[in-house]
Amino acid sequence: MTSLYQSSITSLPLLGRGKVRENYAVGDDKILIVTSDRLSAFDVVMNQPIPDKGQVLNQMSDFWFEKLKDIVPNHLTGIAPESVVSADEVSQVKNRAVVAKRLQPILVEAVVRGYIIGSGWNDYKKTGAVCGVQLPVGLKQAEKLAEPIFTPAAKADLGEHDENITFADMEQRIGKELANKIRDVSIKLYKTAADYAATRGIIIADTKFEFGLDKDGVLHLMDEVLTADSSRFWPADSYATGISPPSFDKQFVRDYLETLTDWNKTAPAPTLPDDVIAKTGAKYREALTRLTGEDLKG
Repeated sequence: MTSLYQSSITSLPLLGRGKVRENYAVGDDKILIVTSDRLSAFDVVMNQPIPDKGQVLNQMSDFWFEKLKDIVPNHLTGIAPESVVSADEVSQVKNRAVVAKRLQPILVEAVVRGYIIGSGWNDYKKTGAVCGVQLPVGLKQAEKLAEPIFTPAAKADLGEHDENITFADMEQRIGKELANKIRDVSIKLYKTAADYAATRGIIIADTKFEFGLDKDGVLHLMDEVLTADSSRFWPADSYATGISPPSFDKQFVRDYLETLTDWNKTAPAPTLPDDVIAKTGAKYREALTRLTGEDLKG
């Protein structure tokens, strides 16, 4: 197992660092996106890496970009990341980076929910709705919805919580035509992915997509897609309603952090025990293998 907490590429201009990814300029029209092994929980970046996590996320995204490319164009260029950095930096990008089209990001996250869980469940208990979408009375926690619902979120600054918004708010922010297109494409992406995942014994409870526009105004899927960071994956054989089912993501980290009485879910992050780090890494790798049928590339 290998770890990269933060890349330090000097052969390309740094554009910015997110919670997990770093972006570097490749000319004027492309970017190098490096996926680190950082983990964010409760919008706080932990101080220790999860070994192999970045490679898992990168490989899983590549898998889904290929599978879903006929629904909407994506940001991939097919250019090898190793070819755009200096020789001594290849180890930082191997199997954990992509060279992508430089797009104008749309600052609304496209969230699709097929099951009622997480913040959606909390909203439903209070109001009977999620992001303005009214739902039937009497749903149980983790219950499958009759049809997936689209519940957008406004992207927040680094370290801040994304804000759930209504579809009408999204229309005001980016325009009705684009909002409707993103909603329709997102639901189609989710349904296609969920149907495939079901054949692998995995339930995709919910997910979020990010989109951007190229210079011609063509909508592209970007960033990451259907990873354990951007989605809630449940093993179908242990799924039940009335509980929060076990998931293939940062569950072990969240569960540990919830036991801490002296941490208020703000930076600085507490130190994670070795066993929590190991179990979390194993869950990410298991999700990759179960969903894609592929082992982690060496």
